[in-house]
Amino acid sequence: MELINALNWRYATKKMNGEQVADDNVQQIVTAAHLAPTSSGLQPFEVIVVSNKELKEKIQPIAYGQSQIIDGSHLLIFASWDKYTDERIDGIFDHMNTERGLPLNTTDEYKATLKAQLLGMPQEQQAAHTAKQAYIGFGTAIAAAAMLKVDATPMEGFVNNDLDELLGLKAKGLKSQTILALGYRATEGDWLQGMKKVRRPKEKFVTEIK
Repeated sequence: MELINALNWRYATKKMNGEQVADDNVQQIVTAAHLAPTSSGLQPFEVIVVSNKELKEKIQPIAYGQSQIIDGSHLLIFASWDKYTDERIDGIFDHMNTERGLPLNTTDEYKATLKAQLLGMPQEQQAAHTAKQAYIGFGTAIAAAAMLKVDATPMEGFVNNDLDELLGLKAKGLKSQTILALGYRATEGDWLQGMKKVRRPKEKFVTEIK
């Protein structure tokens, strides 16, 4: 299976060579994240694509000096909603119904049930829920990059609050969750390159109930 081969090929690249990823490939990776499934189709996160050198230089110390921030081509920053609101949920369903050529009130009953559930959560729990949805897009983007033979380094090692301040995310009701650095692996200087891919034994990972 092509996807399995791509996932065996990929690894968390530790050193990139500075080569730029073609814009078409970046857009395909972003589109994959855009098409990722989310709870009730709410897509409660955004993807910020950074290729600006000066901005990447400001992000690098926030990400503990990781070289892929600078040596990579692009950064995809996954930022989730800080909470659910009536306006956000209404906006998603209005757009959905409009695109499908349906009256806006088509989903009112379902939407009311959903709002009761989501808006009834403490804000901390709402934020945790939106973050989980962002990670679905994040994982989909990683797989898409592997299919395109674009190296990608998933990063949680950064100071979220500092990145949020730098990008003005709080004013937009967003919270950074993860960074995905895109680029191409360097031929030298990457201690992980060439090492065997290791996962937990499959028999300890999978439980079959027949």
